[in-house]
Amino acid sequence: MSTSDSYIIQDAAPESSNEQDEVDSLPSSIVSSDEGSEEESDAQKEWEASLQQLELLLTMVVVPAFGKYLGRKCAYWSWAKYMEWMYPVQVRYTNKAAFKAAGVVEAAATL
Repeated sequence: MSTSDSYIIQDAAPESSNEQDEVDSLPSSIVSSDEGSEEESDAQKEWEASLQQLELLLTMVVVPAFGKYLGRKCAYWSWAKYMEWMYPVQVRYTNKAAFKAAGVVEAAATL
């Protein structure tokens, strides 16, 4: 037995491959012509359209606004840490609720 013979893979029996071809050629879904499937199809289309609208809302409005808010919050935090490290100052927020509200307003101002 040579080295090239050891890497040869024998094909399966021809009758088993024909059976596999028959199974692969079956349709993936059965289409019926009754009214119930038509109504389900319309409901499915409406569901997909509403999902697409929700996706657009998330990608165009919610995610950018949330990212902008978090980015500003991170920038204020990092600037405060830098100022405390570089200079002898203490950065304190006297009214945290007002500071958060101002951050939300600033983030939403340019949307």
